[in-house]
Amino acid sequence: MGFAATAWKHQMRRFVSLGLVGLLLTAALSACSPKLFRSQSTSTNQLIISTTTDVKTFNYAMNAQSPNVFTFTYAGLIDEEGTKGEIIPDLAESWQISADRKTLKVKLRPDLKWSDGQPLTSDDVMFTFQDVYFNDEIPTTARDGFKVGEKQLLPKLNRIDDRTVDFVLPEPFAPFIRSLATPILPKHALLASVKTKDRDGKPQFLSTWDTKTPPKEVITNGPYTIESYVPGQRIIYRRNPHYWRKDEKGNPTPHIEQIVWQILDNSDARMLRFRSGELDMSGLRPEDFALLKQEEKRGKFTIYNGGPSSGTTFISFNMNKAIDSKGNPFVDPIKSKWFNNKSFRQAIAYALDRRRIIDQIFRGVGDLQNSPISVQSSYFFGPEKGLKVYDYNPAKAKELLKSSGFKYTEQGTLLDSDGNRVEFSLLLPAGSKNGQAMATQMQQNLKPLGIKLNLDPVDFNVLVEKINARRWEMYFLSYTGGVEPNNGANMWLSNGSSHDFNQGPRPGQPPIKNWQVSDWEKRIDRLMISGAQEFDEKKRQAIYAEFQQLIQEELPVIHLVNPIALTAIRNKVTGVKFSGLDTRGALWNLPELKVEE
Repeated sequence: MGFAATAWKHQMRRFVSLGLVGLLLTAALSACSPKLFRSQSTSTNQLIISTTTDVKTFNYAMNAQSPNVFTFTYAGLIDEEGTKGEIIPDLAESWQISADRKTLKVKLRPDLKWSDGQPLTSDDVMFTFQDVYFNDEIPTTARDGFKVGEKQLLPKLNRIDDRTVDFVLPEPFAPFIRSLATPILPKHALLASVKTKDRDGKPQFLSTWDTKTPPKEVITNGPYTIESYVPGQRIIYRRNPHYWRKDEKGNPTPHIEQIVWQILDNSDARMLRFRSGELDMSGLRPEDFALLKQEEKRGKFTIYNGGPSSGTTFISFNMNKAIDSKGNPFVDPIKSKWFNNKSFRQAIAYALDRRRIIDQIFRGVGDLQNSPISVQSSYFFGPEKGLKVYDYNPAKAKELLKSSGFKYTEQGTLLDSDGNRVEFSLLLPAGSKNGQAMATQMQQNLKPLGIKLNLDPVDFNVLVEKINARRWEMYFLSYTGGVEPNNGANMWLSNGSSHDFNQGPRPGQPPIKNWQVSDWEKRIDRLMISGAQEFDEKKRQAIYAEFQQLIQEELPVIHLVNPIALTAIRNKVTGVKFSGLDTRGALWNLPELKVEE
């Protein structure tokens, strides 16, 4: 997914499955109550939580969704501290960067083991990268996270000994170290599936460890193994007896023996489950906060405020001028002309009452969002430093439209210079309640400007297909974020796999013609590449400040609001360090958590 996506726990997934976009479905509840598990497991140290979506795979390399099982089951060479985003050791005990900053020597901890007791060595590291992530026959989004520089070259690996591996880069690349949080995979369990072809000539690995696989056959190196899985209902995780980490007293971790992960895609039902004591943790929507705040003492739980949520929520225009292999434009040329007009995009931004979205939809629990970089990041360049913002100003919006050749009929309908009515559609996930409410308000905001905005809510998978096919006009989505700006390079680089607003040719897709890259997109390319090459923090901050200013000036996307991360957790759960910065929320330090009845 990411050109240089960082740690797998912070990967910038294409689409967020939590928060605004995450509550996608309203299906029937599972017939199995968590109370049943608690009553049957009174002697088990247990945590009962929930997730919004069912599992798609147990194979990390084939995963493309969040949340997923890998938070519980896998570890990488490094990790990120969840409250500040600092790099910390994981499977690697140390690393060293060469003087020319092109070689990273990584040394594993001694005596590492897989969940089946087999040793975890540098052979597994070599296999993970060379045979899986860097294998062109395996269509994994993880590979994008290691591509370096303008030519997007992959590093080379040298095995030094059982515990040491050198990563040799084609050029200095500052974000590379964070990408090493991507999970290490077991060579002894997966090598045969990579080397063996199926009847279509593809590696059997592509279908290995799907959700039909008996969970106990899945070998892990993280804090937990998968004990059982009931599709659409629950996953039960059991403590990995061979996990490397120990607490300050030398005791093995994780402290919690079993985790029951209920699949509850209905947010109202999830709240009922939490309030009745059936769940130990639950993320909160703005409408949940006021109600649960009154129940904290009686319910024996605490509401944690993690600050601004990491990531971005935005709408984007399809500015692609290309045509498909049959000569048909992806975007109506009339509308493409509007979308490629900077003044038009800025007018739309001024027309949106984002403060009202916060007050009415988010109950005041949020703030305006003006940057593609997470507000918690040290690279964030805020309005107080001079970043251009688009506060609600419909008069300014009309002024911009008229100055660009648009005109109004006597009835107040907006026409372009050729007399075409300004009307377009907003693609959005049908299951997002907040997304629907925000889209409706945007529709209302544009109506006084004479613009007709049609809402096109679709199933999430359909939305993804349309975006990938370039068959859309405007979309509404949320992306995850993190500390490292280069996480989003796959979106901002003109040849990035998620450069949706002007998606170029993609491997495995039919050819396209007449694809054009604007001068400002080329400038973004240069900034992203130079930012990744620079190791001096102050210089990097200056580069990414210029990047943020450029995005806000050209406005290929309009950023909307930044919700506050809130979660409610039973008081019996200790060791909590909840943060909105980390997409794992209260689980980023999972091995440290305890359940004390």
